[in-house]
Amino acid sequence: MSKKEKTKKEKDKEKDAQIPDSPENENTADQATEDASCQSENNMQDDSMESDKIAVYEQTIVELQGKLDEANDKFLRLFSEFDNYRKRVTRERIELSKTASENIIVSLLPVLDDLERASRTVQNKQVKDGKDHADGEGILLIYNKFKSILKQKGVEEIPAEGHDFDTDYHEAITHMPAPEEAMKGKVMEEVQKGYMLNGKVIRYARVVVAS
Repeated sequence: MSKKEKTKKEKDKEKDAQIPDSPENENTADQATEDASCQSENNMQDDSMESDKIAVYEQTIVELQGKLDEANDKFLRLFSEFDNYRKRVTRERIELSKTASENIIVSLLPVLDDLERASRTVQNKQVKDGKDHADGEGILLIYNKFKSILKQKGVEEIPAEGHDFDTDYHEAITHMPAPEEAMKGKVMEEVQKGYMLNGKVIRYARVVVAS
């Protein structure tokens, strides 16, 4: 291509560039602007819908958290009530097992008293005669075995003679003058032994008190 032809072609390009936009071009620009506006509105609507969804989700979470807290509170209260019930039943069962045999043991105490008196008589007789008696040995064996069994069941003697008089454990049947000042208020004599079952008095010791 010659230099002259190149120059002409460049001039034609400049003329084309200076030609004003045609109506068709203007319509295309307007359509593009309108499309951009619609797209912006759509984006704003999408953002609004997304915000509404988030608000609904947050409200749902708050409601569910409230229900969870309420259910957890009910569970804790029920668990606490059940634990208290279990402890009470266990305590009552233990107390019942300790005292269930109380009536039977109380009814056996007179037999224990008789065996004690018999054993004391045997011991006095042996001391007096200076020798053992076969029948007496049998009574002593039964008495000691009976006491051992009752002890295993929780039966204990209440200390009395020589101890301070205590209305929680002793029953005063009479008073007598104290042989010395230090003996005032103390048990002078035990008329009938008292017993406890697992720490509970089942028979008061009947005593004579120095005054």
